[in-house]
Amino acid sequence: MKAIYKKHILNFKQPSGTSRGVLKTKETWFIILSSEEKQGIGECGILRGLSVDDRPDYEEQLKYTCENIDKGLVFLLEKNIEFPSIQIGLEMAFMSFEAIDDFELFPSKFTKNEDSISINGLIWMGTEAFMKQQIQDKIEAGFKCIKLKIGAIDFNTELNLLKGIRRHFSESDIELRVDANGAFSPDSALEKLKQLSDFSIHSIEQPIKANQFKEIAKLCEQTPLPIALDEELISVFSIENKIELLQTIKPQYIILKPSFIGGFNGTDEWITLAEKQNIGWWITSALESNVGLSAIAQYTYLKQNNMPQGLGTGGLFTNNIQSPLEVKNGTLQYNNNNRNWNFNL
Repeated sequence: MKAIYKKHILNFKQPSGTSRGVLKTKETWFIILSSEEKQGIGECGILRGLSVDDRPDYEEQLKYTCENIDKGLVFLLEKNIEFPSIQIGLEMAFMSFEAIDDFELFPSKFTKNEDSISINGLIWMGTEAFMKQQIQDKIEAGFKCIKLKIGAIDFNTELNLLKGIRRHFSESDIELRVDANGAFSPDSALEKLKQLSDFSIHSIEQPIKANQFKEIAKLCEQTPLPIALDEELISVFSIENKIELLQTIKPQYIILKPSFIGGFNGTDEWITLAEKQNIGWWITSALESNVGLSAIAQYTYLKQNNMPQGLGTGGLFTNNIQSPLEVKNGTLQYNNNNRNWNFNL
């Protein structure tokens, strides 16, 4: 078996705003395994500025990994403990290499197009008019759960957007989630959560910046609406530290991005620990191409979590990998009767 790696820059159809800035491109890397008879493809879904493995030696680590591919998956996962995006790329590549179909890693009713995954519709930050248009488009497209990125424009304007939704759609019609990406200060966060709770919000992701354990623990204790940890999980590698984080903060939910937290093995570990403490969870993609998104969606389907998942990012790019994935009526579907894979870099 041989291994190579390739870089691919994904281009957004339109700049996408978060509280950390506007995204125009997204870097991703592929590990490609090959022998005379087979190949395996895995995606290393790094997100610069957020992934813990956003390091100067990232490509060097990929090179080392490919040069030592013959040492096997277990050895390489251990060697990449601080590179979770490479870990998931390896998991995908090895599963792909052994699969009958390069891209069907977790066969199920989902990959047979007999079932779908409920997902949230993502509303990116921007002008009030732009956000309103996105909300209208998502509702018309059949989404029953909408997630708004907040924290970059005037907070009162964001409250008015939520008020406008609730004026026309009740909690039973549309589930509303918000994601602050750490935009609130610890001093102002509780008051803002109280204002948000007027609109029957399902949950808020990461209201304050990560690594403020005392402050986020207090907020989770006092909050009038459920808090979901997201960035807080990044860079927590050992099971002891994961247990400590959950027991210290006691969040209502955790959000699992496999590319950020050690791939499928790492996600399994977080799910087990969360369920022991009655902490809810759901899974989201992290702006991977359709290669990574498909693998994460297939894995997610097997978990049979009925909450809307965060897997609707495949249509964001102009140069994504053609795949059977499609979003329809607020669900992600694997329509292999309609579109085939075209991995040609």
